[in-house]
Amino acid sequence: MKFLLEVTVDDGASAKDSAAELGRILRYWGGNLHHYALEPGDGSAVYDSEYREVGAWRVVAS
Repeated sequence: MKFLLEVTVDDGASAKDSAAELGRILRYWGGNLHHYALEPGDGSAVYDSEYREVGAWRVVAS
């Protein structure tokens, strides 16, 4: 399988703020993966700390 994650980081934020937000997104969504079978076709929208959709993850066949 191949796991794909795409996140758009706010261009107006500082590098420190962008890194902190990306770290939060990775921790939250990485910890949430146990709810999925992780089979091709699985996926979900990804939201930032202000609950704005900033990307998505998906599983595809390798």
